[in-house]
Amino acid sequence: MTTIDWDAAADSFDEEPDHGLLDPVVRSAWAQRMETWLPTVRSEVLDLGCGTGSLALLAATQGHRVTAVDRSPRMAEQARAKLAGTGTEVLVGDAGRPPVGGQRFDVILARHVVWLLPDPAAVLRHWFALLRPGGRLVLIEGVWGGVGLSAARLTALLAPHTERVHHEPLSGDARLWGKEVDDERYALVVRAEPVRRHREVVDVHLILRRGPDVLLARRAGTGYADGLLHAPSGHAEDGEDVREAMIREAAEEIGVVLDPDELRVALVMQHRGPGGNPRMGWFFEAEYDPDRPPRNTEPEKCSELGWFPLEALPDDMVAYCRAGLDGYRAEERFLIHWHEDGDTVGYAPDGDRRAVPVPVAVAPTGRLHHIELWTPDLARAEAEWDWLLRELGHVPYQRWTHGRSWRRGDTYVVVEQSPDLTARTHERLRPGLNHLAFHVRDRPALDALVAVAPGRGWRLLFPDRHPYAGGSGHYAAYLENTAGFEVELIAPQVSGGAAGAGSARPRPARPSDGGTPRTP
Repeated sequence: MTTIDWDAAADSFDEEPDHGLLDPVVRSAWAQRMETWLPTVRSEVLDLGCGTGSLALLAATQGHRVTAVDRSPRMAEQARAKLAGTGTEVLVGDAGRPPVGGQRFDVILARHVVWLLPDPAAVLRHWFALLRPGGRLVLIEGVWGGVGLSAARLTALLAPHTERVHHEPLSGDARLWGKEVDDERYALVVRAEPVRRHREVVDVHLILRRGPDVLLARRAGTGYADGLLHAPSGHAEDGEDVREAMIREAAEEIGVVLDPDELRVALVMQHRGPGGNPRMGWFFEAEYDPDRPPRNTEPEKCSELGWFPLEALPDDMVAYCRAGLDGYRAEERFLIHWHEDGDTVGYAPDGDRRAVPVPVAVAPTGRLHHIELWTPDLARAEAEWDWLLRELGHVPYQRWTHGRSWRRGDTYVVVEQSPDLTARTHERLRPGLNHLAFHVRDRPALDALVAVAPGRGWRLLFPDRHPYAGGSGHYAAYLENTAGFEVELIAPQVSGGAAGAGSARPRPARPSDGGTPRTP
């Protein structure tokens, strides 16, 4: 804080061109600025640190009701003389805590005051409390010869109170100062509007699966991405959770009434469209039910519905939806999809990929790390296991002289032709490993694997009981390769539950198991 004897400075204060505004050019320049800073209607203006009242006089002559405050009795005396006949009240008091009682104002005007305050943050907080809703602060400040308050610093002090700050540089207008200046001088016009917390629209998207296909709708007549394909989708409304929103949108757009238990979270994505605001997208998966076929219930917004293979999606899609489906296919769970402003709304096959996967935290203790299988013939095992594991979503991982591995997530399967091998075939009925069991997405996918398996070195076990060799309701296939390893492939139950190895439901004895019953 700078200590100045303002009473002593009062008699010569108006000699500065921008203080007294005695020059008609300077006075006109300030009057023009004040007209843009102050409301166009008659308003209550509080001029703090008013000095000799030059700016208060401009406000009063523009039709506003002015209250002026200065801590210097001598300055206040000169201001009263200058403002006589305008109806302006001039008070002696501290600009930081003006003596105005409970009165509220439309505008608080302060020129070259904030930089002198010992605690500007506290004073600004109090000034905002003196404003009526929608009121404004007009703060004229600067940095002169190394002292003062920069616009960046003052804007930061205002940030907790408002988002509406208009910065107007004043250094370049020599008329305001009666001379050329090269330091920082500016005005901030600040609206008294509370800081809003960041909010994002919440979208919901339905991935309706019919085997390998997904349902897409072609947008029409909406004004956004018309002509492009998108999954059935919409926005969560006030009071809805995302699951309720998805159920409502599915009923509204495709006439399918879903039960909450039919929905599974597939992916969550934060998305920003070109030039748009961020939003949060929840992608839900559900299975097609032939008893409830989808239909176009909003023809004014959708020109057609169609089924498309997830593994070969069309290019004429909304980029947002395409990124979500690509992430879903890659088994990502969380994505950030941030468009640049020059990007297109539609998917661009040759464009930059904006989707960034966000890793999911997992607790490693107790999770399966890898499975290692010894085989007598590595070349044959590689061909057989490579086909099956790739079909189940694994990817080649490691390769060395005696072995190969395939990885899915952070778990992998190894087949190795070890020189320590003591037998030429695997006997699954002896103590040790009996079989491996894998989930398969749905029954059509399982049937497709069974159809191809014989040509890939895998024979179907218990064909007379297939696909219920494991018991009624347990839809599964039991395959054995040439080395004697058995694999169980398990599809979900029709009701949507995932039956699989380890469930407690008993199942009939299997002939090759020596008649010993076991639970899947």
